[in-house]
Amino acid sequence: MASKVSDVKPQFNVKLTMEEMKYVTIFQDVTGVTPKDCIVSDELNSIIFVVDNDKVGLAVGKRGYNVKYLAKLFGRNIDVVGWAENLEEFVKNVFTPARVYRIQLMESSNRRTLYVYVDPKDKGMAIGKNGRNVAKAKVLMKRYYDIDGVVIY
Repeated sequence: MASKVSDVKPQFNVKLTMEEMKYVTIFQDVTGVTPKDCIVSDELNSIIFVVDNDKVGLAVGKRGYNVKYLAKLFGRNIDVVGWAENLEEFVKNVFTPARVYRIQLMESSNRRTLYVYVDPKDKGMAIGKNGRNVAKAKVLMKRYYDIDGVVIY
């Protein structure tokens, strides 16, 4: 059964570990932006920072300087994602720069799957190298919206 995407609200009751708090402090010192959340993903070998959508450019820095510096400092990939209160905008932010033109949330008895429809030319970019962007989206969607799967169309 499909759910109305506009009715799905985020659950933002996130507890950070000491390691994540350390990363947040360093991120804040380097970029001047306070992240809303920090997710350390060992399987992706990356740290995902969620920041206010209007602060993404400042957090990334000119020509990606801040992200490159932090990646070198932490020895992990750094992802900066803009926060949005509604699911559709958040999904668009997660998959930027790929053009998302529609999302659909399907619910079964014990599973929620998000179908993301992107421009055919951007499909490879949306999936990412070795499915990295889909894996990142899965982590974020599970954390905030209790969505179990992400499928790109």
